[in-house]
Parts: sequence; C-alpha cells; structure tokens
Amino acid sequence: MEPQSLSLREIHLPEAINWWPPAVGWWLVLLACFFLAWLAHYLTRPSAIKTAKKQLLEIKRDNSSEDIDKLTKISELLRRVAISNAPRSDCASLTGQAWLEYLDKTLVDNPFTQGAGQYLANAHYKKIPDNNIDISQIINICEKWLKAQRNKK
Repeated sequence: MEPQSLSLREIHLPEAINWWPPAVGWWLVLLACFFLAWLAHYLTRPSAIKTAKKQLLEIKRDNSSEDIDKLTKISELLRRVAISNAPRSDCASLTGQAWLEYLDKTLVDNPFTQGAGQYLANAHYKKIPDNNIDISQIINICEKWLKAQRNKK
C-alpha cells in the first residue's frame, strides 16, 4: 500500500486537564480538613463559662480573702461572663438594680433581686462590708447562674 492512498485523519490530542473543578477526592480531602480544624477548635477552646466555673471554685476555696474581696471578684467574674456570652450593649452598661434584673432573667426564683444576690449590686463599693453577707449562698447562686448560661446556649 502506498502512503498516499490511505485515508488517515490527523491525530487529535485530548484537551489539557483543567485544575478547576477538582476531582471528588480532593473535595472530600478539603471537607475533611475543614471538619478536623473546626473540631480541634471546638474541643480546645476555653469557654467563658468553663473558665468562670474554675475561677468561682478558686474564690470559694480561698480562705485568706475577706468576704468583700470575694464579692468584688464574683461581681467581676459575672460581668465578664455576661459580656462574653451576650451582646456587649445588652449588659456592659448595666449597674445596680438593672444589673441584678439582667442576672435574674435566666433564673426562676429571682435570687439576685430578692435574695442574697442583692449584695452584688453595690456591696463591693463599700469600704466597710455588711456583717450579714453570706458569701457561700452568693457563690451557690452564681453557680446556678453559670449553669443556666450553659443551658441557655
């Protein structure tokens, strides 16, 4: 056979492989990486409530501090947790009775406005503490409040 008598077509090369969209396997690898990063972040993040519970336990066990110092620390701790869990505009500027009412929103029996939690409104501003402050009762109320914050989410 002569080369000119054959009816051959020209060689057609396939199109170049594009980098986008990636194959299904790469999508799965990317999805797995994002999931693992999110899981690591979720498991290792120090939440404000966990940290607050630990600090409240330290305050409870501290026998060297006076009640007024403990009350100041508790008040600061509750304020930090409230600001980190709620919008800053909702709770950062609250003082006195408004602050206590904000704290009572998640509890049933209003222990801040009508119970021992009333001392959190202004007792830590006094130089001479009241003798009838029951700091253990205030700590118990704060533990209930922290538990309610955890359940609120």
